[in-house]
This record gives sequence, structure tokens and C-alpha cells, in this order.
Amino acid sequence: MDAETVVQTETLTGEAEYSEDVTLKIRKMRTVDLIHRKRDGDELSPEEIRFVVDGYTRGDIPDYQAAAFLMSTYFSGMSDREVSALTEAFITSGSTLDLSSIPGTKVDKHSTGGVGDKTSLIAAPIAAAAGVVVPMISGRALGHTGGTLDKLEAIPGFRTDLSTDEFRAQVERLKLAFIGQTAEIAPADGKFYALRDATATVESIPLIASSIMSKKIAVGLDALVLDVKVGAGAFMKKQVEARRLAQMMVGIGRRLDKRVQALITDMSQPLGYAVGNALEIMEVSQTLQNAGPADLTRLSLELAGRMIFLGKVTKTLEEAREVAQARLLDGSGYRKFKEVIAAQGGNPKVLDQFELLPNATGAQEITTSRGGYVSGIDAELIGQASSMIGAGRNTKEDQIDPAVGVILEVKVGQKIEPGSILCRLYYTGEEHLEEAAELVEDAFRISQQPVDERDLILEVVS
Repeated sequence: MDAETVVQTETLTGEAEYSEDVTLKIRKMRTVDLIHRKRDGDELSPEEIRFVVDGYTRGDIPDYQAAAFLMSTYFSGMSDREVSALTEAFITSGSTLDLSSIPGTKVDKHSTGGVGDKTSLIAAPIAAAAGVVVPMISGRALGHTGGTLDKLEAIPGFRTDLSTDEFRAQVERLKLAFIGQTAEIAPADGKFYALRDATATVESIPLIASSIMSKKIAVGLDALVLDVKVGAGAFMKKQVEARRLAQMMVGIGRRLDKRVQALITDMSQPLGYAVGNALEIMEVSQTLQNAGPADLTRLSLELAGRMIFLGKVTKTLEEAREVAQARLLDGSGYRKFKEVIAAQGGNPKVLDQFELLPNATGAQEITTSRGGYVSGIDAELIGQASSMIGAGRNTKEDQIDPAVGVILEVKVGQKIEPGSILCRLYYTGEEHLEEAAELVEDAFRISQQPVDERDLILEVVS
């Protein structure tokens, strides 16, 4: 390419913006040629990737060609340069929030999704109570994994559809606000994500990395803590895959001058005891009052500690962990969450009076005829059972029943007697109850020998 045609302005990936003449040449490319090259494993240039993203977002490229591009990416992967270019194309497809007028380092936390994972609702208030500015953009449930927005909307009146002005004002006032992806924030990602869901390409590591990082960076973050789940209840079933995803997202952040740390954490069994939206809000309340499950408390505090460290509240990670523990014990994290609930239209009394939350009309106990030790609880089966009775969705149009779900009574490693209750299913309708109960029964494995518990935090990538 003739160097004289280049306009010397830098984009987020460090690539130069090109002149109108070169842009016109790019637009003359045939999408099918780019699909062909990507299918054969070629590296596409940042301009070519932007051509595909912008073309599909505008409607110039049809669904079937965009789907072919996604599938070729799924099989051929992407280089670091391609992933950064895709992330930037998603970001620049819409508006970005400028939070620079708000004092302090802006830090978010993101989980790749799991069963019973409600750490965002614990770690974020603790970090905000410690002085970190937390502009949190969250997602919804799809399949067997839960969504932070769905959990929050189990609180009567809670609004997740804040305008960008409302979001900015609340972040400035309370240091914490929860919002979903808006039509203005990375709209190309929203459109491609819907197509990924319909074309069995959700699990593509480059596509996951670009999707997550584009939404986060678009809301004006300085730093990000990632919780990459691995195991039966996660998208990533193997630790090597989780490590690749974590490294790719940390790399994107580094190239965009953001501080990013990633934890790789176990999702072979559900996190905590509660699975289901209102049930998980109850467990969040208990945990923020230092009466929650040990595994959920430990992971939430570690995530909060890293948010506090990246937020430059403390000079060391160890000091940040101590601050997180203090904000839990003194109740300031709990009070912060109440403030946010009230600010976003919800009733903060739900954290004290659980009857104000949606409640199931029926409960079914799942018991075991065998004694021994719980050697495994398949998180995916628990998630599927919970979704089957209404706690999740298979398509984005499905309605969620916030009252239903599963509460475990045991965890891996626990000794049980014949007749012990393994869990309870909470339901409001019996249409799929029997099938869900069978799934839950299949999820529990009992052995006659004690088993070692798997580490909760498996790796740190930074």
C-alpha cells in the first residue's frame, strides 16, 4: 500500500486510519473473498475486519455471509492483531462513555458465566465501598448460565435500562451502577452476538474475547478484573481453553493500555448454594452480611481485592485484600448495595425481608438412598434443571421466572447418610418439574471414599 495514502492518526490497535481513496478500495472488496481467506487460515488486515463488521452492522452484508465469516473464524481462529482489530471495530461501531470527569480509577469485573455465580453483586459493592469507581455493564442469562441483569431484575422495581446520563450521574454519586448493553454501546457486538447464538459459534475464543472486551472498554474503563470459569458448568470445559481465553483478553487490554487481571476459577460444581434469580439475591444479602457460603465469600473477596488494587486504592494486593475483608465485616459493602438498589428504582428492604422478593409456590426435595461422600455435583445439569423450570432462557426472547431455582443442601466433599436431602427445587409450575428432578438426581455423584476438594482459584493470568 502506498505510504502517501496513509493519514497518520492512530487507532486503538495502533493501526493508521486510511484516506478516503483507500477506504473506497476497501469497500470494493468482495465479502466472499474475505470469508474464503479466513476459512483457509489467512490473517485479515484491520481494514478488512472493519469492512466486515461495519458492513454487517449497516445491513450491507447479509446474515448468511456474516454467519460464514463467524464459522470460518470459529475453525481458523484469529491472530492477536485480528482480535484487537475486531475489538476496536466493535467499540467504534457505537458510542463510548467518557467518564474522565469522574475522579478515580474506573474498574469493572466480568465473569464468563457459570451456575450460581453471583459474585458481581458482592464484589462490586465491596469495591465501591472501598472507594473504587465501578461502572458495571452486565449481561443476561442464556442457556444454563445465569445473568447479572436477570438477578437484579428479580428485585421489584429495579431498573437496568438507565440512560447513559443516568448511568454516569449514578457512578459519580455512588461509585457504582449496573447497566446492560445499550443500543449505543458496541452495537456491532450485539448484532454479531445474536448471530453467534444462532450459528453455534458462541464458544469461539477470539469472538468471546472481542465481545467481552469491546463492551467493557466502551464504558470508559481503566482496569478490569476477569473471572474465567472452567468446568462442567462453564463455556470453557478445559483449563487450557480457559487459559487461552484469559490470556487473549489480558492481551487485548494490554494493547489498549488497560490494566487487566484474570482469575481462572472452578465451575465443576455450582458456586454457593443458590441457583435462580431471587434465590441468588437472598444469598448475596447473606454473603454481604458475612453469613454466606465459604466458596462464594472467598471468591468474591478475592475479586473485590483485585478491583481495589487495580483501582489504586492500595499499593499492594495484600493490602487490598485486607480492605475488602474490612468492607465486608463493617457492613459498608452491604449498605452500598442497598444504596444502589434504591437509586435504580428497587426496594432495598428486599435484602432484609426476603418475602418481598418473588417466591416460589412449591418445593420438591431431592434425596439420596446412598450414604457416603459427595464426590461431584455437575454444575451444568443443575443449571439446565433450573433453566427448565423457568430460571433461565434458551433464546433471548424467553421470559424468566425470577422465583424459581435450586438450593443445594450439600457440597462436594461432604459426608452424607442414606435419606439425606441433596437439594430442593423451587417451582411455580409443574410442566417440566419431573424432567428437572431427574436431571438434578443425575448431577450428584456419591462415593464411598473421601474426596479432595478441587481448588476454587486455579490460576492467575496478568
